[in-house]
Amino acid sequence: MTTSSVTSMALAAPTATHSLQSTSRTRLEGRDRVTDWKESLRKITTTLALKNEEITNFICCQKQSLENLEVNSSRVQEDLETEFSSLHSVLDDIKDSMVTRIKQERASRTYELQSQLSACSKALESSEELLEVANQTLCSSEADDFTQAAKDIKDSVTMAPAFRLSLKAKATDSMSHMMVDFTQEREMLQAIKFLPVPATPEILVSECQVCDNTVTVQWALPETDSKIDHYDLEHRRTNHEGPPRAREDYPWMVVEGICETEYTLTGLRFDTHYMTFRVKACNKAVAGEFSELVTLETHAFLFKLDAGSAHQNLKVEDLSVEWDSCGGKVVQDIRKDKNRTNQSPMHSPARTAMNSPKRVPSARVGRDRFTAESYTVLGDTFIDAGQQYWEVRFDKESKAFAVGLALRNLGRFDQLGKSNASWCIHLNNWLQQSLTAKHNNKARTLDCPIPDRIGVYCNYEEGALSFYNARTKTLMHTFRTKFTQPVIPAFSVWNGCFSVQTGLQVPSAVQSSQRKNSGTSSSNTSLT
Repeated sequence: MTTSSVTSMALAAPTATHSLQSTSRTRLEGRDRVTDWKESLRKITTTLALKNEEITNFICCQKQSLENLEVNSSRVQEDLETEFSSLHSVLDDIKDSMVTRIKQERASRTYELQSQLSACSKALESSEELLEVANQTLCSSEADDFTQAAKDIKDSVTMAPAFRLSLKAKATDSMSHMMVDFTQEREMLQAIKFLPVPATPEILVSECQVCDNTVTVQWALPETDSKIDHYDLEHRRTNHEGPPRAREDYPWMVVEGICETEYTLTGLRFDTHYMTFRVKACNKAVAGEFSELVTLETHAFLFKLDAGSAHQNLKVEDLSVEWDSCGGKVVQDIRKDKNRTNQSPMHSPARTAMNSPKRVPSARVGRDRFTAESYTVLGDTFIDAGQQYWEVRFDKESKAFAVGLALRNLGRFDQLGKSNASWCIHLNNWLQQSLTAKHNNKARTLDCPIPDRIGVYCNYEEGALSFYNARTKTLMHTFRTKFTQPVIPAFSVWNGCFSVQTGLQVPSAVQSSQRKNSGTSSSNTSLT
């Protein structure tokens, strides 16, 4: 092979390589274009399929609407005919009644007039006979006969019926008092039309009240409507203040047949931060649109019992506790409460303007926090601000029972009221029944009846812890201190049981009592 041939082949090699690369690139570009076209076609066909499905659904809805239209039209037409038949029946009844009255009036007057006419006819006939006898007597020529006849005629004339008759008609021929004028009624009938859809009410937020675990809602219509039959009020619990979400956690609850423009819901347990309300007006035929949603804050102290902190002899079920000598403590599902048990107080939900309490970490997993003779269980939410209230119902036959507050560092062997980390009211049924207020191992006997339900009030900023007879709202005792760290609801029971009620607002009676007794109630420094 010559040098020129080698050189030609060397020069041709890059050209061939370039040509192959160009061909490969063209093929790749072609494939990419095909892929792009396929993807574009796939997207547009998918869009068309979705549109077809949408149209199909719309067609089904329209067909259903046509069927519903036929059914509803027939129903309202039947109702209309029934109403008009009822109206015709009422008019016929009124007509028959009025015609009957006219006939009765005519018969009564006819009888009176005919009776008077008959009496007058008889009197006239008698008078004519007397006149004929008198004329015959006047023509008599015998003096003796004339004198006696004249005397008899005179006596007959004096006793004639004509002189005893009243010539005043007993009845008149006028029937004008039974004339009618249906102008107004005719206008009313001409004004008959289909019932209008009631206007949309407006909830008067400024008039709504939330207190004592009751909610009063007031509303008004834009203008008075005499056709309104009743109102339907709907309410729903929620933890979101803003507009409703697509999926809410709680369903609407309905109150139907409200005749006034306000309604009060009573006996509520506020286990959410808010309640949402809406109302609609209804007449006999149709309901109007719902009002704009109104959300009211339902602040209350809500907590659960922390079973992880309970003594092994305490059987904890939700908000109820029973002393179990066999140590049959209920173990809760740790995985279910994982988020709560691992939550640090520093990462608790931010306090609202009402200073909401915070969750606390659960006790250490796998062991009971309280032991020995400290038959104690704590709540799962600590208090570091605001005014809070809850109630506890207990068995008065329990050998021992205590309710109060504790610091987070309460020792696992500490009994309530026997250290400076807890305050409580203590019921003792061992040997002799007594009710005492305890703190820092000091006690004061309370001279008050033992209730079966105690209300606990805490004002964190004021350092006030008060106990009330939950039924009568009578103050039993108040501790006054200065809370330097968060506190937790605490309970203790031995040979007995109790249940806790949370989600309660501070009752108005308790607030009034606190204002009245501020600075006058006993303090923990006076315990002996």
